[in-house]
Amino acid sequence: MSSQPTLHAVEPSICFLDTVASLQTSFKSGKTRSLEWRKSQLEALKRLLIENEKDILHALHQDLGKSESEAYVAEHGFLLSDIKHTLKHLNKWMQPRKVSTPLIAWPGKSFQQPEPLGTVLIIGAWNYPLQLLLAPYIAALAAGNCAVLKPSELAVETSTIVAKLIPQYMDTSCVEVIEGGKEESSALLACKWDHIFYTGGEAVGKIVMSAAARHLTPVTLELGGKSPCIVDSSTNLKITARRIVWGKWMNAGQTCIAPDYVLVVKGFEQKLIDAIKKELKSQFGKNPFSSKDYGNIINTRHLHRLQGYLDGVNVVYGGDINEARPAMTPTLVLDPAKDSAIMQEEIFGPILPIVPVASIDEAIGFINDRPKPLALYAFSDDDKALNNIIEKTSSGSVCTNDTMIFMTNPELPFGGVGNSGMGSYHGQAGFDTFSHVKTVMKRAFALDAPVRYAPFSKFKLSLLKKFL
Repeated sequence: MSSQPTLHAVEPSICFLDTVASLQTSFKSGKTRSLEWRKSQLEALKRLLIENEKDILHALHQDLGKSESEAYVAEHGFLLSDIKHTLKHLNKWMQPRKVSTPLIAWPGKSFQQPEPLGTVLIIGAWNYPLQLLLAPYIAALAAGNCAVLKPSELAVETSTIVAKLIPQYMDTSCVEVIEGGKEESSALLACKWDHIFYTGGEAVGKIVMSAAARHLTPVTLELGGKSPCIVDSSTNLKITARRIVWGKWMNAGQTCIAPDYVLVVKGFEQKLIDAIKKELKSQFGKNPFSSKDYGNIINTRHLHRLQGYLDGVNVVYGGDINEARPAMTPTLVLDPAKDSAIMQEEIFGPILPIVPVASIDEAIGFINDRPKPLALYAFSDDDKALNNIIEKTSSGSVCTNDTMIFMTNPELPFGGVGNSGMGSYHGQAGFDTFSHVKTVMKRAFALDAPVRYAPFSKFKLSLLKKFL
């Protein structure tokens, strides 16, 4: 994710302490533990989304210029699909998970029992202001937790509509929406939570983790970074360009798993550039500012940040801005210096650097010399080359011959590694993130073998060696 306003440590306000205490009281009452309560809340959230679809999509358009189709696929519809999957599998996820019991503990049975953590804090991000707030909340609900939701203050319209609708549909004794900026976020972080889930940038992620450490609170950090895309000359050029354009310029490039830069085998870069240009015109027209399917930059501050990346680099396509929207046209940069800002920082916008490399092995080395990315993409018609990339690189997720589509599979956990984040969610992974999977062994009083009790002997020791 891109950089966000810096938080600073403050003492929690009384109203937030009261809010947390009230939620903790609700949790301790046990009301959130039943399957019935969890399903009823998930159904309520589904109704919220369905009954207010028009207003929600309008808010997303106001904040980021998202088209109706993009907002539905990446946010509204994504959440409905997530709820459907969760409702289908929740009963199974809640069941004890049986494991074997060693002979020395017979008669007995061993299992793992998921239980809710308690009261959790979920801090959303501005680039997908609905999905990145409510998808973790779906997981927290499924696991039986109470929650405080903190929408991003930069996505004003979405924050407002979430704060308005949640109390109308959800059990307000178990959820609270807190709007505001860095002061409110800092105050919330100063409170004691049973888990903190944060989506955003690395700098603020460190602040979140530091605040959580005061209370030994576990955290999930979904951060981002520079997700690379490798293109081999054996690839299907037309489909590769189409899928890169789809993944890079969705939400005007403001996606944590968008391809951040392309590593392409030397001699093939111009063909790739020409194919991407052609596809950009096909998807967004000759003037993207006139396209209803092309999104805005969140604010002028970020637009100017993106402008700065173009200083001193070889722009081979695009680079125009519209301050009024604000927006920037899809932009291609060829072979920027490795130490340039555009190659050191997560771009988080509609600029795509194209970096020629001598070989796939050089591309692998290039990636491994940098912090581990949230996602990695590779395009090739050579399975051996693709397997080599998968085996020799480390990233949160890998997708071959496509971009971002892996997010549609709820069976695949989503999360980072190293600087790109820690922890994961989606599907059962999200349920487990917001659960404590408690170890249980149940024993009977029968067959209380004296072999494990003192006084010991060589004979007892020989038996223990066989039992253990």
